Amino acid sequence: MGIFFTVLICFLAGLGAGLGTGFAGMSAAAVISPMLITFLGMPAYEAVGIALASDVLASAVSAYTYGKNKNLDIKNGLLMMLTVMIFTLVGSFAASLVPNTTMGGFSVFMTMLLGIKFIVKPIMTTKEAMENISKKRQVIGSVASGAAVGFICGFIGAGGGMMMLLLLTSVLGYELKTAVGTSVFIMTFTALTGAVSHFAIGGMPDILCLGLCVVFTLLWARIAALFANKASPATLNRAVGVVLTVLGAAIIAVRYFG
Repeated sequence: MGIFFTVLICFLAGLGAGLGTGFAGMSAAAVISPMLITFLGMPAYEAVGIALASDVLASAVSAYTYGKNKNLDIKNGLLMMLTVMIFTLVGSFAASLVPNTTMGGFSVFMTMLLGIKFIVKPIMTTKEAMENISKKRQVIGSVASGAAVGFICGFIGAGGGMMMLLLLTSVLGYELKTAVGTSVFIMTFTALTGAVSHFAIGGMPDILCLGLCVVFTLLWARIAALFANKASPATLNRAVGVVLTVLGAAIIAVRYFG
């Protein structure tokens, strides 16, 4: 019964994380960590390490799928990724100077609010309109967005994928598929860095949970990314909105009522 329950929780965590990653570039840590902590009683540091490791392959296969369908901006993505990593360190340092920060709860509600936003006010920007944005604005926007995402991630410890999607679509004017593709491309490297540092500091986690979460997240991320790249903008907006709203509500339920 114990092993069956573990497999079930890892499957559900991987399902939610994979759909969130493949559809919306969402970090797997937002789903997997609270599930493992609440239902399996896993230490938070170990759960985050497993979530980050699950994020690496899921984001990589999603980025490959989006890139294959020409829905990935590597040049600006690399610039944004570098800025995210630098300002994550700055945010982490700032957080160490502020005792008992209460900002963490904000990221819990962000997923659901962003999901509602995609349903109510979908992103219908076209690639043609996106290509008309000046290179200067793209560079400045990438650096500014990367700085904001990195600092908030380092300070709060969560919410990177969601903030990246919001900034790519609203500040940089990306159409939705390119925004998600670029977001998962960046998340591949940030998750890899986070996972390696977690395992180096805290040691190897529960191997069964690690393997199950990686496989299930990868499977559902691949399925979601394939569907997303074939879907029309209107359908994708609705799908992203529904997935984020449901996941956001589930995360809130797990965190506050689990």
